[in-house]
Amino acid sequence: MGVKLYYTTVTPSRSIKSQQADVTRILDSKGIKYEIIDIAQDGELREEMRKNAGDATAVPPQLFNEDQYCGNYEMFCEAVEADTVDQFLNSLVGLEMSVPDYMQCAEDHQTVLVVVQPVGIVAEDQFFKIYKRITSVSQVNIRDSNRVLFIRYRHHYLPENNEWGDFQTHRKVVGLIAITTCNSAKEWPQTAERFHGQKEVYSSTLYDSRLLVFGLQGEIAEQQRTDVAFYPGFDDCVEVEKRVEDFVESIFIVLESKRLDRATDKSGDKIPLLCVPFEKKDFVGLDTDSRHYKKRCQGRMRKHVGDLCLQAGMLQDALVHYHMAVELLRGVNDFLWLGAALEGLCSASVIFHYPGGTAGKTAGRKPNISQATDAGKRHRPGAQEVLIDPGALTANGISADTSTEIGRTKNCLSPEDIIEKYKEAISYYGKYKNAGVIELEACVKAVRVLAIQKRAREASEFLQNAVYINLGQLSEEEKIQRYSILSELYELIGFHRKSAFFKRVAAMQCVAPTIPEPGWKACYKLLLETLPGYSLSLDPKDFKGTHRGWAAVQMRLLHELVYASRRMGNPALSVRHLSFLLQTMLDFLSDQEKKEVTQSLENYTSKCPGGMEVITLPDGLKLPPVPFTKLPIVRSVKLLNLPVSLRPHKVKGLVQNMSSASPFIYSPILLHNRNEERCKKIDFQWVQGDVCEVQLMVYNPMPYELRVENMGLLTSGVEFESLPATLSLPAESGLYPVTLVGVPRTAGNITVNGYHTSVFGVNSDCLLEGLLNVKSSGCLVEVIPSLPRLQLSTSLPRSSHTTQPMSKEELSCSVSVQLFNGETQKLTITLENIGTEDIESLELNSKTVTTKEKLYGEFLSWEMAEALSHLPLKPGQSVTLAVGVKVNLDFSGQENLLQDLNDDGISVTGLPIASPLRQVLKPRPENKSVSSDSGKAEYNHIKLSTRPWFCPRVRGSVRTSVVLPARPWFYPCVPDSVRESVVLSVCPRVHVCRLFCFGFPSVALISVTG
Repeated sequence: MGVKLYYTTVTPSRSIKSQQADVTRILDSKGIKYEIIDIAQDGELREEMRKNAGDATAVPPQLFNEDQYCGNYEMFCEAVEADTVDQFLNSLVGLEMSVPDYMQCAEDHQTVLVVVQPVGIVAEDQFFKIYKRITSVSQVNIRDSNRVLFIRYRHHYLPENNEWGDFQTHRKVVGLIAITTCNSAKEWPQTAERFHGQKEVYSSTLYDSRLLVFGLQGEIAEQQRTDVAFYPGFDDCVEVEKRVEDFVESIFIVLESKRLDRATDKSGDKIPLLCVPFEKKDFVGLDTDSRHYKKRCQGRMRKHVGDLCLQAGMLQDALVHYHMAVELLRGVNDFLWLGAALEGLCSASVIFHYPGGTAGKTAGRKPNISQATDAGKRHRPGAQEVLIDPGALTANGISADTSTEIGRTKNCLSPEDIIEKYKEAISYYGKYKNAGVIELEACVKAVRVLAIQKRAREASEFLQNAVYINLGQLSEEEKIQRYSILSELYELIGFHRKSAFFKRVAAMQCVAPTIPEPGWKACYKLLLETLPGYSLSLDPKDFKGTHRGWAAVQMRLLHELVYASRRMGNPALSVRHLSFLLQTMLDFLSDQEKKEVTQSLENYTSKCPGGMEVITLPDGLKLPPVPFTKLPIVRSVKLLNLPVSLRPHKVKGLVQNMSSASPFIYSPILLHNRNEERCKKIDFQWVQGDVCEVQLMVYNPMPYELRVENMGLLTSGVEFESLPATLSLPAESGLYPVTLVGVPRTAGNITVNGYHTSVFGVNSDCLLEGLLNVKSSGCLVEVIPSLPRLQLSTSLPRSSHTTQPMSKEELSCSVSVQLFNGETQKLTITLENIGTEDIESLELNSKTVTTKEKLYGEFLSWEMAEALSHLPLKPGQSVTLAVGVKVNLDFSGQENLLQDLNDDGISVTGLPIASPLRQVLKPRPENKSVSSDSGKAEYNHIKLSTRPWFCPRVRGSVRTSVVLPARPWFYPCVPDSVRESVVLSVCPRVHVCRLFCFGFPSVALISVTG
C-alpha cells in the first residue's frame, strides 16, 4: 500500500493548513507511511489530483492509495471516528478482487479453503511432492456424524481476496499448512518465527494452522506439539495424510462452533453488518437504528449462516437460510448481497441435483449419506419441500430451529430454476463495478451447470456476457488466462470453433507489444491447440476428399505458426509449416500468394533444407513429414517394358513354374492372395543390370516454371539404383510425360512404391498410395537374373527390305546379297561378347523351309572348329565364323517357278534365275502343288552346349536373339533401327535360333548358346 497525500506549502487559507496538519499528525500516530506531493511546485500535479479525484474544484489535502482515490479531509475524519482508517486507505487493494478464480464451480461453495505454502527455502519438486499428498485428502468424514467436510487447497492465494470472506465464506482462508526444512536446532527459532509471520497474513480468518518440518532431528523434534509435525525427510513421512485429516477435523470443530454462534446470536438488535471491502466507506455515518439498516443486517447474516451450513454439510438448513435471506434482502433492495444469496441457493441446489460435481476436478466426490438419501427423493414432487413462516423469525431475525419454519417456496430449485436464479444473481452483480470478478465467476459456474444439462446454447449466452465484463486494468498474464479459460469453457459446451478463436486470441496476447519479453513458445503452443477447432490437422494424410473448414482462416493460422516458429529460432519448424501450407492449401492460393509462399519457402530452405524426418516437439507432439505430391501433380504411373531388342522371353516347355504347385486341391486363402498379386503384378519382366523405365504423366499447377530436382524412383524388394533426373515444367503445363529410369542390381520381385523429388529446397518422398486420382496399371514386376549379350555383325551389306517376325519371340534382321544360280560367295559373321557373362557354347543350324509350296535346297556351308576353339568367349572378346553361300536351284518340275518368283517380287534375269535375294513380301492366296519332299525339313548343325543361357546382342547393322535350350528364358537383343535381309528368330518347339535368308533356295540356321 502506497499512500499519497496531495499537499500544498503555499496557501493563504488557514483551514487548508490546519487540515493538512491534522492528516499528517494522524497518519504519523498510526505509523502509516505516506508520500507528500506538493502541488504548489507544479501546476500539472494540481490538475492530476483533481482529475483523479473526479472533482474540478478539489483542494488539499487529498488522499490516494497509489493512483486510487481514497477521499478528502472530511471522509478521512469520518474514517478516524469509525476507527476504519486502514480500510479507508486500503481502497486500492481491498475494493475488489484482483484475480478471478476461473476454475471455480458451484460445489466450491461447500468447501473450506486451506492454503499450503513453503516457508523459507524449499525445493520446488519436494514441495509439490508433499503438496500432492496433502491435496489427496479432499474430503473427510466427520467422526460421530454423517457429515462430510470438503477441502479446497491452494498453494498461492492473494490476501486481498481473503477480504471477501464475509461475502462468501468459501473465499475465506480458514486453514494454513506450512512446509519448511530445518537442518539443525539453531535454525529452529528462525523457522518458527517465519511460520508465525506467515500466519499473520491470514490471521483475521484462520481457524487453525499446521507446520510440517522436514530434516530436523533431536530433542526439539521429539517434542509433542499439535501445530507442528517433524519428519526426518521428504521420503520418510508416512503419516502426512493422517495429520491432514486431524487438521481438517479441527477446522470442522471451529466451523461448527461459528455456525452455532451465528445462528444463535443473542446480541439483541445489534447484529453486525457484514460488508464487502468497497462498501465500508459507504456505511460510515449511517443511522444504525433504522429499520431498513436492521433488515439489511438480518438478511446478510442469514445469508452468511447459510454459507456456514453449506460448508458444515447441512444442505437442507443451508437451503432454508438462503431462501430467508433472499426474502429479507429483496425487501431492502440490497442487490449485491441478494445476488450472493441467490447464488448460494443455486449452489446448494446444484449440489443436491448433481452430487458428482459439475467440474472434472470434483468427479471423484463421494456424496455423504444424507446427500444420497436426498438424491433418491429428488424426483418425488414434494418430498423435499420445506416452507418458510416469516412469523417464526426471532426478534433478531435468526432462528436456530429451522425445522419449525414453514413458508411459501420450495427449498430446492429445479434444474431450470437454477439457471434462472443464476441469471438474476448475475444481473445484480452487474450493477456494481467492483463486483466484476464475482460476476465473472458466477457466469463460469452457470456454464459448468449448463454443460452438465447439455444446454450449450444457453451456456454460450453466459459466456458471451462474461466476455464483456470489465475487470479493470488486467495484466497481460491475466488476459492470457482469461482468454484461455473462455476457450476451455467453449470447448466444454461443444463450441469448438469459438474455443479455437479465444485460444488464438490468448496466443496473440502472449506476444503483445506491451510485453517486454514476448512468449513465442507459449504463443506457438496455444496456436497448435487451436488447430482442431478450425478443422485443421498437421498430418497431410487427413486432407483427402472434400476440404473441411474455412480455408482463409486456416491459411492465416498456418502463417502465424510459421512466424511464431521462426521467432522461436526453429527454422525447421518454419519449413515444415510452410510446406504444409503449400501442399494442403494450394487450391486456395492466388497466383500472387503462390509466388510469395514459394519465395518464403526458398528463403527458409536456403538455411535449413526440408526433409522427410518426423519433427518431435518438446511436449511430445510429433509433426509428420509433408511430401509435395502436388508439385508437380501426378495423374498416371506406368511401368514400361524393355525395348523389343532387350525383352526376355520364356521358352515354353522347358521348366514348369513350380511356384503354383501345392499339395492341396483347393485353398481359398492362397487363391485370394494369388488374385491380389495378379492384379498388381505386371505381365512383363525386367532384367538385372538393364536400364528400366517408369513413365509419369505430370502437371505443373504453378503459374510459373517449376523446377523439379533429384526426381527418382522409390522401390522395395530388390536392390535398385535409381538414376535421378532434373526437369523444368512450364507454367500450367498440362499433362507432361516424364520418364524415370533405374537399374535393378539383384533378381527378384521389385515394387515401385513412388518417387522422390526436391522442390524449393524440400526433399519429398511421394508414395503412390498417397496420390489422389492416379491411374496405375500395376507396380510389381519380376526382375530376372542378368543375361549374356552378343553383338553380331556380317560382311554383307544391309538390305533395304525388312522381314516380319513369325512370333513375338522372333526378331528379324536382313542382309542383302545377289547371286546367280550355281554361284558361291563367302559370308563372314563376327560375334562379340558385349555383356558381363561368358558365352560358353556356339551352335549353327541350317534348315530347309518351304515358301508358297516351292522347295528350296541347301545352300550354306561352314566350319565350326575355329570358332569353337575360342570358347568360352569372355566379355569383350569376339569370334569370326565363315559361312559359304552357294546357290543351287532345281527347276525341274517347276513350270510356273519364274512366274511365281516374279509374283513374289523377285526379278529374274539371264540364267534360270538371277535375282536380288530379298524377303518374300506376301504369300499367294491360292494353293499350289508341291513336290513330295516339300514337307520335309532338314537340319545340318554343329552344337556344343555347356550352359543353357545366352543373350547375343546385335549392334550396328545386324540383330540376333537368345536361345535357351534348357532354361525358360531367352533374350533377343536387336536394335529397332536395324533392318536387314537376314532373319534371326527362335522356334519354341525345337528351342533353336533360325537365321532366315529369304530369296535363297535354302535357309541357314545359326544357334548360339552361352
